[in-house]
Amino acid sequence: MTATETQPRLLDASFASDNVAGVSPEILQALSRVNEDAALPYGADPVTAQLREVIKETFGARAEILPVFNGTGANVVALQALLPRWGAAICSAQAHVNNDEGAAPERLGALKLLPRPTTTGKLTPADISAEAKALGFVHAAQPLAVTLTQSTELGTVYTAQEIAAVAEAAHAQGLGVHLDGARISNAAAALGCSLAEITTAAGVDVLSLGGTKNGAMAAEAVVVIDPDRVAGTDFIQKFSMQLASKQRFVSAQLLELFGTDLWRRNATHANAQAAKLDEALAQVPGVTLSRPTEVNATFPEVPVRVAEALRERYLIHVWDTAASGDPVLRIMCSFQTTDAQIEALVECARRA
Repeated sequence: MTATETQPRLLDASFASDNVAGVSPEILQALSRVNEDAALPYGADPVTAQLREVIKETFGARAEILPVFNGTGANVVALQALLPRWGAAICSAQAHVNNDEGAAPERLGALKLLPRPTTTGKLTPADISAEAKALGFVHAAQPLAVTLTQSTELGTVYTAQEIAAVAEAAHAQGLGVHLDGARISNAAAALGCSLAEITTAAGVDVLSLGGTKNGAMAAEAVVVIDPDRVAGTDFIQKFSMQLASKQRFVSAQLLELFGTDLWRRNATHANAQAAKLDEALAQVPGVTLSRPTEVNATFPEVPVRVAEALRERYLIHVWDTAASGDPVLRIMCSFQTTDAQIEALVECARRA
């Protein structure tokens, strides 16, 4: 046996997630530019000051931004700021905060999540009404916030009207509204709207603004849209270990993304490539699409032999099992996904 034969074969991770993509060249250039001179730490630098102005222009004059290291940190900080110690947050059972953050909101944020079963990954006003029945009952965790995921883990998108309806129902009961926007750029690009239309104008109080999945190196943020409902975020950011000393390097990434149209260009490309992949896979015998593709995630239902062939070459997640017994895969595209990569994956499926 040769040395190379003892090495595990690395799978192609190109379609495993949008997290596998590299960094936008524009962002690398922005990082290089802010690396030239000294700057005050902890957000007292001119780059962060410029970012604050861009955020006010984007989300409203009262909006405040706190750059953080990752999406889990953004969600934990935002939810802590939105909830008192006895509060709980209503979420979809499929939500990222519920399934993919190692219980960080509950372990580190000391809050409870109240997951609601959904078929689309989206909450409705009826979900808010159902959970709100516990308000005032001392033996129950108090549902005092709602957290929405945009776009959802199922690749679905809330319209501005759907967010507004949930926010209206939540505010009527005195609940705050948080939006986990790790992929908000993909959602806004798919809807053809501004970021404000699906946040500020729709009644969102605090936003986890995603950058890493859309071309940043390591940059997310908490955006406080309504300071009257969200308090103490700067203190919470610090004790939650999400305050960067050299914050200008995080801020520079967000400034390059959201101070230009880079966020939309990157997201539009990722969405378009997923649609292209969907269309091509639909032509492969035995492959069906389990749901329409709305953003940069596609969920094909494939015969077992096709799934095996694809997973011998690619790192692809089996997301579900269809009623037919066939696996449903989750295949993600990014701002870097090329036509050649799509053609290679489809050809692999076709040969199987």
